[in-house]
Amino acid sequence: MSNLERHPAELVAECDTLDAEGIFLIEPRDVPLGGPRAMPVHRTLPQRAKSTIGGWCFLDHYGPDDVSVTGGMRVPPHPHTGLQTVSWLFQGEIEHRDSVGSHAMVRPGELNLMTAGHGISHSEDSTPETTVLHGAQLWLALPDASRDQDPFFENTVPDPIRIDGAVVRVFIGELAGASADATVFSPLVGAQLDLDAGASVVLDVRSEFEHGILLDLGDVSVAGVEVPHRHLAYVPPGRTRLRLSSVGGARILLLGGEPLGEQIVMWWNFIGRTHDEVVASREQWQHDVIDGSDATGRFGTVADYPGRPLPAPEMPTVRLKPRE
Repeated sequence: MSNLERHPAELVAECDTLDAEGIFLIEPRDVPLGGPRAMPVHRTLPQRAKSTIGGWCFLDHYGPDDVSVTGGMRVPPHPHTGLQTVSWLFQGEIEHRDSVGSHAMVRPGELNLMTAGHGISHSEDSTPETTVLHGAQLWLALPDASRDQDPFFENTVPDPIRIDGAVVRVFIGELAGASADATVFSPLVGAQLDLDAGASVVLDVRSEFEHGILLDLGDVSVAGVEVPHRHLAYVPPGRTRLRLSSVGGARILLLGGEPLGEQIVMWWNFIGRTHDEVVASREQWQHDVIDGSDATGRFGTVADYPGRPLPAPEMPTVRLKPRE
């Protein structure tokens, strides 16, 4: 998914610390996802107080969205650099096309993972059969050693496992004895957990990981801290166990990883290391694709897409600052 904001924010909302152990809540920021009717998404990463959780650097949560009202997801071909896109659906279906020749459907319970590396372009549109769209779009910042590699795409289907009081689908990394097949480039975890009513689940986690827990449906508390709907609870490194409790049942996304330890510059759909690098990526997209000067260049062409690619917004008037 693209960031379709006309004026992408360099810094956004604040976070408030809630307990002595460093857990705090990140409040979502509502962003319209383009188009005349503008499907709304709820963005919890990046934020001013917390730009990344491990390599996770972008999280849009959307739905349940009535496609007949909003028009669904319509994201024309657009570029990415220096990241991986992670598409995870709860309901509906999205058609993915990209410039390395991939054509795939994003379906509930399946992971679509696109590694941009040096550069890729792709499109995402909800299918005509979709009446309700509900899911999450996430990005992973690639570490410096991997960020210029050739782009590729993969689809994996994690097997659900049951642990006490929950069904767990691990789509990135390892958790609760399950491991994912997806290719990643830093120590990470990503999973959907469906908690039973009255459940209290204790997960063994890696102490060097920081974690984020997004509440999609129901109610959940994280180590005793209640998480409001659509909010992301941040848990700093240092824990070997994480307790999740629900009164009426819940569906959550759990994300985590070793702190990235690298400064990144993130603007629109590009991740680089300097302001000038992002400027160069934007100019190359505009020159090669939007102006049509070199359709075989860095970002390639999304074949058979019935529409024009997405022009990049204008760069801000100030230099972009690194985040970490």
